Amino acid sequence: MRDPSLRRERVREAIRETLSEMLFKEMKDPRLHGIVISAVDLSSDMKLARAYYSVIGDAERERQAQDGLDQAKGMMRREMGRKMRLHSAPALEFRRDKGFERADRIARILDEIAVQPAAADSDGDGNA
Repeated sequence: MRDPSLRRERVREAIRETLSEMLFKEMKDPRLHGIVISAVDLSSDMKLARAYYSVIGDAERERQAQDGLDQAKGMMRREMGRKMRLHSAPALEFRRDKGFERADRIARILDEIAVQPAAADSDGDGNA
């Protein structure tokens, strides 16, 4: 007997790879350039794929990327189903992945903390 969660995991990863390849090689809309699909969540019934993406830029660039993805998702769903030979391709939903932002913010905070003790040691009167 096959494990349905294993199949779901394979389909999830195949969707991520397919969407990434489509964005990199096939999409002509300039709003979609530079978008990276970082993860895909697949509903238990495999009817909805929530793709998380990252894009470098300001708030306006992020808005343009989301608008471009929203406009292209029907075509991307159709092409994804064709490329993956799926009987019924899941509906696509795109959400911005804030994980990289959080990781960068945490790294900056840790850098500041690492600098503070060194600054405190050098401000002292030399007595330890």
